[in-house]
Amino acid sequence: MLLKAGAAVVAIVGSIAVLAYAGERNPVESRVPPSELASAKALKNPIPMTVENIAKGRLIYETKGQCIFCHGEGGKGDGLAGKVLNPSPRDFTNPSFHGNRTDGEMFWVIKNGSKDSGMMPMIGSIITESEAWYVILYERSFEGRK
Repeated sequence: MLLKAGAAVVAIVGSIAVLAYAGERNPVESRVPPSELASAKALKNPIPMTVENIAKGRLIYETKGQCIFCHGEGGKGDGLAGKVLNPSPRDFTNPSFHGNRTDGEMFWVIKNGSKDSGMMPMIGSIITESEAWYVILYERSFEGRK
């Protein structure tokens, strides 16, 4: 038997419930409040996209930033904690997400969190503003991967 639970599907196999990730709910919808959207979109990433800077972003994503726990190793939003969140974490492999998000919007969400989601404010509590920009470069590197 299959039961849909928000962004997850729970499969009942005998007496064992198995949680299966069902994907991101709406990659196009911004998680920045409309009153903040213009200022968020205006923010520009001061860190150039280079192989070295993407590698720095990966290190932060996987360790100090703890992004991997929700967004997953492959950036699909299917990390261990992400499997139970509703809405599910962003899928950074989805080109629709990247085509509709500026770096500034991504930064705003990392800084302020996302209302009605599991995304909490990270800047100032977990990582610095500079580290957030590196993480965004790494998250951008997932685009189109499957």
